[in-house]
Amino acid sequence: MNNLPQVKVGIVAVSRDCFPESLSVDRRKALVKAYADKYGMDGIYECPVCIVESEIHMVQALEDIKKAGCNALCVYLGNFGPEISETLLAKHFDGPAMFIAAAEETQTNLVGGRGDAYCGMLNASYNLKLRNIKAYIPEYPVGTAEECADMLHEFLPIARAVVGLSDLKIISFGPRPLNFLACNAPIKQLYNIGVEIEENSELDLFEAFKKHEGDERIPAKVKEMEEELGEGNMKPEVLPKLAQYELTLLDWVEAHRGYRKYVAIAGKCWPAFQTQFGFVPCYVNSRLTGMGIPVSCEVDIYGCLSEFIGTCVSQDAVTLLDINNTVPADMYNESIKNQFNYTHNDTFMGFHCGNTNTKKLSFCSMKYQMIMARALPEEVTQGTLEGDIIPGDITFYRLQSTADCKLRAYIAQGEVLPVATKSFGSIGVFAIPEMQRFYRHVLIEKNYPHHGAVAFGHFGKALFEVFKYIGVPVEDLNYNQPKSLPYPTENPFA
Repeated sequence: MNNLPQVKVGIVAVSRDCFPESLSVDRRKALVKAYADKYGMDGIYECPVCIVESEIHMVQALEDIKKAGCNALCVYLGNFGPEISETLLAKHFDGPAMFIAAAEETQTNLVGGRGDAYCGMLNASYNLKLRNIKAYIPEYPVGTAEECADMLHEFLPIARAVVGLSDLKIISFGPRPLNFLACNAPIKQLYNIGVEIEENSELDLFEAFKKHEGDERIPAKVKEMEEELGEGNMKPEVLPKLAQYELTLLDWVEAHRGYRKYVAIAGKCWPAFQTQFGFVPCYVNSRLTGMGIPVSCEVDIYGCLSEFIGTCVSQDAVTLLDINNTVPADMYNESIKNQFNYTHNDTFMGFHCGNTNTKKLSFCSMKYQMIMARALPEEVTQGTLEGDIIPGDITFYRLQSTADCKLRAYIAQGEVLPVATKSFGSIGVFAIPEMQRFYRHVLIEKNYPHHGAVAFGHFGKALFEVFKYIGVPVEDLNYNQPKSLPYPTENPFA
């Protein structure tokens, strides 16, 4: 199932009519060549129809890139550029847009060959603001052909996420479990960023599950699970039910996606799920997430939204974890201190019952959910995928709507350490620089829930730009600040 957008960026060069058009033509060609030499031509399209100097040219270029199937736009200032036409191009293009500009090439050509795009970018940004047009402008948006090619490549994951959100439907089942007010889900901001939501009852899901009893596809799905689990298949008796449930969700997605191309699921997993369905859905959630269909636990709508964004950016499976427990002092002293450059308070454990995909676990076993089994028969809590999360770079992040419908987000880069957790669930020992301060002055101070999305790699730069693009106020876009940059609420005498 293809549940992630493919991005094709149309590169349109612009020129102010009192500058030589050849400047923009030659610089556009140089940009495309530099990109092709380094990254290939996948994902970009060079608009050959015209250099945009007027509103008529703007319409011609717009029709051309639409015909070419472009869903993202790069406006390239080969010279000063016409601020009206170039910003109208972004206004009328249905998709994310970026603006970059050409640097001057050589001191030997600063008379007839000077383009002044450095100045033109100021006018472009001013006019974008006047028209309330969203556009991505890199940190330093003026560069050589090679530098602009790198900027264009960095735009691709940002564009994928924005395109994905514009065609996303979140499907949820049931209200939040009791005592899970932390995962509150006011849906107003979903609509504001272009996401649709379909809210269903758990009873609707249960009815659909019952209708899949005896589905002829179940044996093949069980075989898939057996092959994936290998020696970790510790609960083979539950696999037919899990296969039935997976088919139920996949069929629901196809029947309910409507006019939307992409889907994410906010699922229910307790308290009545186990006793009625006869299992826990963690392993199935992990499998769908591995297929590019993020599934959050505990009807965490903004959790699955965050997962989807991370999947678009990383083009890889993500996971959703509790920011869960401290690392014991003896574990830190034995396995981390003097081996890694982290203080004890930089470390913590990220955990969930068993929703992390097998490809992101060092080892895995199908087991029962120990916490739930303290109050329920063990046989109805089977279905978790347990194992230590693979070591390596990670980005911990979350997009959230507050109870009063304000968007905010956090991003923190770190790593999963190669340290045995000696615990249960899908779990890892995480290290994030200045986690102690981030925990207090962002996660607690800003009232974030205990769920955080995890992307496997450092994707903070792209995520930061995605969150800005979709409307998170900069003051509500938080990260783990270094000691040299105190938080506003941080006690300077502490």
